[in-house]
Amino acid sequence: MEHITVTFLGPTASFSHQAAVEYFGKSAELLPSVSFTDAFTAVQQGEADYAIIPCENSTNGSVVQTLDLLADPNDLYKDVEVCGVHYLTVHHCLLARRGVFSSQQDYGSVAKLYTHPQAWGQCERFLGKYFRGIERQDVSSTSKAGEIVSKAKTEQSAAIASRFAAEFHSLDVLEENIEDKTDNTTRFLVLRNKNSGRTGPRPFRDLNNRRVQGASASTARKTLISFMVSQYAPGALAEALLIFKRHGMNLTSINSRPSQKKNWQYVFLVECQIANNLEDIDVGIEILGHLQSVTETCRHLGTWSE
Repeated sequence: MEHITVTFLGPTASFSHQAAVEYFGKSAELLPSVSFTDAFTAVQQGEADYAIIPCENSTNGSVVQTLDLLADPNDLYKDVEVCGVHYLTVHHCLLARRGVFSSQQDYGSVAKLYTHPQAWGQCERFLGKYFRGIERQDVSSTSKAGEIVSKAKTEQSAAIASRFAAEFHSLDVLEENIEDKTDNTTRFLVLRNKNSGRTGPRPFRDLNNRRVQGASASTARKTLISFMVSQYAPGALAEALLIFKRHGMNLTSINSRPSQKKNWQYVFLVECQIANNLEDIDVGIEILGHLQSVTETCRHLGTWSE
């Protein structure tokens, strides 16, 4: 079996760690990165074969740190491209140090809650019902929240994190599935270095050849292209977007991030679905060729199967 290294947004027991295990399986060497930048750098410099990073959440929207690195206005990650995608259904749990609370719903004595900022917005109904007025402490990840609570010997605290994190940090699960929406899902992008010679990995399958939970069975092909237009040319953005229409591309998302070159100039990140009668490489080359005539910069950021 081929040995591969995969970096994920750490620390261990984060949702990104869970996504890496689901997508690549336990045979891959999984390495935590302390930041989004470190994950991109590891792929760019060949320190990891792949990276898996969160891109957007169905409840809270886009992860701007990922978009900023994909926009890459200074060409720091020019060899990094998207080669796969993974959907992780996010189930939040209320966790506490073992034996601290006498019953599953003994919430009255909780003095402080820890979690990642995005998790607050995904669990508002539960928090509004049981934890109005309780101090909330933002931390770098849901897994970090679990780690803090597992070591908190003197305070009555709880964390919002996954069952995956509960098992890793040996915490009690006081309540499961506290998220507002049962279909709360985070989409992760799989990255590789385009010069590595590696093809896009297939989602991990178990011994019975079944896709692991969360892996999409769709065969839709998508591509991601970034470009920057002149901020002074009337209709420049509309003209660029018409090129996608002329090539029969269905635009599935458009994001913009500051260009870091000039104030109020933006890099646009366009994700689109490729029609079944089109070849991935040919359509990408054609679109970029036409975009070059109406944009200041443009770049193909990868093609993958959903």
